[in-house]
Amino acid sequence: MRVFERPPVQEGDSDGDRPLLVLEGVSRLHGERQVLRPVDLALAPGEAVALLGHNGSGKSTLLRLAAGRDRPGTGRVLFAGAPMDEDDPAVRARVAVVGDAPACYPDLTVRQHLELVAVGHGVPDREAAVDAALAAHGLTERAGALTTELSSGQLQELLLAAALLRPAELLLLDEPEQRLDPAARERLARALTERRAAGVTLLFATHHRELARAVADRVLLLDNGHVVAEGAPARVLSP
Repeated sequence: MRVFERPPVQEGDSDGDRPLLVLEGVSRLHGERQVLRPVDLALAPGEAVALLGHNGSGKSTLLRLAAGRDRPGTGRVLFAGAPMDEDDPAVRARVAVVGDAPACYPDLTVRQHLELVAVGHGVPDREAAVDAALAAHGLTERAGALTTELSSGQLQELLLAAALLRPAELLLLDEPEQRLDPAARERLARALTERRAAGVTLLFATHHRELARAVADRVLLLDNGHVVAEGAPARVLSP
């Protein structure tokens, strides 16, 4: 099922004309069970696309394929016109991923963790950028706490702050709202909207229709590995 109107990448396309991320006919088997049917998807630079569906619908599988963390059974994934390769340092510098496995430095404070991310990714005006990230994710008062002392919600906020601090062109987020309370979800929606407005491309899976409505330009609704609906949030997400 084709779910985008833009044509696949062709040789000779300029960077400004082609999608940033393309999935062409990607599918995935788990044992003998097909967890994702062939899907085509293209994201333009600066576009935000939300994946919605019940648990087991294929959202996380699609994100892992997009990130290059799993190989598709069929099809291919292209980033900036080339095959997606998570191990390529150039790709890692341009793509930020927030998955379902928290990864923080246990011996560092919250601020030190963000400072290390900022140094590693060449964030300019590092101190101000870290201060802004702490404030945007409600972590200013926890800046001196060890990452192991955070609640599950605060840890999720830190993972998001670290990903959004990076100067990435593409953000891939698997249920970024998990473990967040309503106030934190509002902060997340603001942060993602700001990144989209700055030209960052977003692909995220969520169970919260409010987050999709607030952030996404386009929504894909998945069911049992199939894309069953695609379009603007106002059309796909009926009240």
